[in-house]
Amino acid sequence: MTALGPGAPPARRPRLGFLDRYLTWWIGGAMVTGLLLGRYLPGAVHTLGSWVIPGTPVPLAVGLGLIVMMYPPLARVRYEEMGRVFRNGRLLLLTLVQNWFVGPLLMFGLAVVFLHGFPGLLIGLIMIGSARCIAMVLVWNQLAGGDREYAAGLVAFNSLFQVFFYGLYIYLFVAVLLPLVGLASVAVPISWDLVVLSVGIFLGLPFLAGFLTRWSFVRRGQREYHDRRFAPSLAPLSLVALLYTVVAMFAFQSSSFLAAPQEVLYVAIPLSIYFVVMFLVSFAMALRARADYARTAALSLTAASNNFELAITVAVAVFGISSAEALAATVGPLIEVPVLLALVQLSLRLERRFFPVGPAVREPRPEDPISQGPGPTSP
Repeated sequence: MTALGPGAPPARRPRLGFLDRYLTWWIGGAMVTGLLLGRYLPGAVHTLGSWVIPGTPVPLAVGLGLIVMMYPPLARVRYEEMGRVFRNGRLLLLTLVQNWFVGPLLMFGLAVVFLHGFPGLLIGLIMIGSARCIAMVLVWNQLAGGDREYAAGLVAFNSLFQVFFYGLYIYLFVAVLLPLVGLASVAVPISWDLVVLSVGIFLGLPFLAGFLTRWSFVRRGQREYHDRRFAPSLAPLSLVALLYTVVAMFAFQSSSFLAAPQEVLYVAIPLSIYFVVMFLVSFAMALRARADYARTAALSLTAASNNFELAITVAVAVFGISSAEALAATVGPLIEVPVLLALVQLSLRLERRFFPVGPAVREPRPEDPISQGPGPTSP
């Protein structure tokens, strides 16, 4: 960490890499490609959709893509950094409250307000709110000059937490809370067994593989090689798998999407509000907790980000690849990238406003996830 004095030159901030910088365009292109395939090759799309993973409505080819999509970000999580999160009880409590109480409830409220007439999109938005970011947040944090090790600890903490509790959150919000707020007609029956099976297959398996991958390198004393070479080499797999999944989803949804393209806008509005509100509230709470800028940025950007890959995966597994729930989850990374880039700039402005003396700035290291692709969203 380098503290800059009043007369010191500004430190160089890392720049967003090529893959990350154009992620919104990649996803948009994948959407268009999927729509064209669904429009002009409906027979082939239907045939692929008939081969499903037993016990789930997930097409076999898509299911393999979902697992590949989740593995790289979970393989590069520095699980050993979790201890840093637990050393400060106040910041740990703040992390728990923001990520696993305020965030999901805020998204639930926005979904109810904006999408009460669109039950599938509403539930898809709820699924996004309960999936905390474990990949792209490392990129946003680095761009904002946040505490990298602390962000890594938050990512590791969120990874473990959602492995065990994401399915419970979805069941609680959709099957229990929606009827309590007067939307019993919107709530849909969810098989608890299917939710658990989906999380176990599409999150549990890549989590176990990612954890064992890192552990094997660390155990052999090759942690630096893992962080500098091996983990970055996996990142393009996530991008390819994410784009492949988006193409497949929009191929299956081409007819329904072309009939109502405004649904993307319906999802984009509450999502944008969510990102901004979560960031500002988290930044204010971190200031009140007297955190320095580096940790304030890490906490705020982590709270404002979501794991769209997980939301997409479980939405497809539980509701099907052509469902409105899956469509809502897919819109997520399309909106997250430009909004979070704007929030990174806002974070830097707030740094100058609230931390004017000796701001903590870090130089990028080779193992940082900048220019390594999205990992993947989410975000």
